[in-house]
Amino acid sequence: MSGTTPWVKASASDSAGECVEQRRHDGMVEVRDSKDPGGPVLRFTAAEFAAWLDGVRKGEFDHLA
Repeated sequence: MSGTTPWVKASASDSAGECVEQRRHDGMVEVRDSKDPGGPVLRFTAAEFAAWLDGVRKGEFDHLA
């Protein structure tokens, strides 16, 4: 899938902007710091992002919270 979707941040984000945003851009999933929209962007393939989401759903990263 190509094209660009709007940046989206989680509904649980706090009002101080402590959040990350993500979008799809040219077949990649991009992630950025919502407080620094002009700053660096991490880019992941759809498969990489799906693997990360799977780990989140399984609680594999709960120790980081």
